Amino acid sequence: MSGYYLIGEHLGHSFSPAIHRFFGRYDYELKELSPDKLRSFLEARDFSGLNVTIPYKQAVIPFLDRLDPRAAEIGAVNTVVNRGGMLWGYNTDFGGMAAALRQFVPIQSGRRDERPLCEKKVLILGTGGTSRTALAVCRDLGAAETVRVSRTGKYEAVFPGDVLRLHRNAALILNCSPAGMYPQIDSMPLDPSDFPKLEGVFDCVYNPLRTRLVLAAQSRGLPARGGLYMLVKQAALACAHFTGMPVEENLVESLYDLLRRKQENLVLIGMPGAGKSTVGRLLSQKTGRRFVDTDEIIVKMTGKPITAIFAEDGEVGFRDLEEAVVRDLARNGGMVVATGGGTVLREDNVVRLKQNGTLFFLDRPLEALEPSDARPLGDRAERIARLYAERYAIYTAAADRGVPVTGTPEQTVEAILEELQGEYGESF
Repeated sequence: MSGYYLIGEHLGHSFSPAIHRFFGRYDYELKELSPDKLRSFLEARDFSGLNVTIPYKQAVIPFLDRLDPRAAEIGAVNTVVNRGGMLWGYNTDFGGMAAALRQFVPIQSGRRDERPLCEKKVLILGTGGTSRTALAVCRDLGAAETVRVSRTGKYEAVFPGDVLRLHRNAALILNCSPAGMYPQIDSMPLDPSDFPKLEGVFDCVYNPLRTRLVLAAQSRGLPARGGLYMLVKQAALACAHFTGMPVEENLVESLYDLLRRKQENLVLIGMPGAGKSTVGRLLSQKTGRRFVDTDEIIVKMTGKPITAIFAEDGEVGFRDLEEAVVRDLARNGGMVVATGGGTVLREDNVVRLKQNGTLFFLDRPLEALEPSDARPLGDRAERIARLYAERYAIYTAAADRGVPVTGTPEQTVEAILEELQGEYGESF
């Protein structure tokens, strides 16, 4: 008997090994299992402990010898401990989700109510094991009504097409489905703008950091967050079951901040000639992140300079190539990304870049932008002036942070790092 594992059908997106290794008490590995292999793996019992994810949180239950009362009530297990050949099942998603919602849900009267969902209607998207946990958490936190939403219609769930007719007055959307999860980051199960009484969105998906659902809610001024803190908290609770020793809350917070920082892309946007590539390379050296330049990727991919692509395929052809590059990059984290001057002209590019990234507008004054024959739209001063007038508002609207570029590239990098330190409270 040996080893701790996360079992599931598809695990390429998982942060779990990094989390459990941070706690530093045992080795932890991913173990993808097809449905036909699940029985033999569990019956062999050749493991010390397991975390369980989609689609096995209910399927593991018949193989367990003991079931924690909370897990039995919910009907889903995400943590299994092998104690002398006896398999014990727990649900640490409950504690992780409850802790995340207590942090996230706006508290009435300016105080932390013991039941922060009091009098609220909650839409729970999905009918899998995590949605069963969400039902229990929402009821425990005082929700007035919980409504499950699913395309399958299982467990008396409402079909998505009926939600707007029956439940437009929902206060909270809680996504427990895989919609929007890596690698299918473009999907969004519901549109927050369809719910006039909506107060917030919580998405259990943690990769990407911000799903389209979260970004759509945030764009409307609503509180919204993804599932990374929930993931870390539930893992800490699982670790306590594995080892018999609790994980201190300061370690949970530290790991959550660390994972956020490591996954976040630093994305540079701005006019042609603003210095994005130069600043990006320096920023990459300072932060240890991989540097990528969307224009360089396009040149390598096509074997042509950008001027030739514009001449042969026009601006639309180039923008199509650029969008394909952004779609691929946006699925990954931990990079410094220098974008082309027109990347943010397409809204889908902005949304994708924000899913795992913070966008910095390198705001170089017009008089400091120099023409170059290597830039098809910036080869003459009058063209640059026209682009500047057309695009400035687009850059400021797309950016999460504006960085004036008035000094050296090194000074610009320091300004970006200062912004990041303000965001995270410590060196980035």
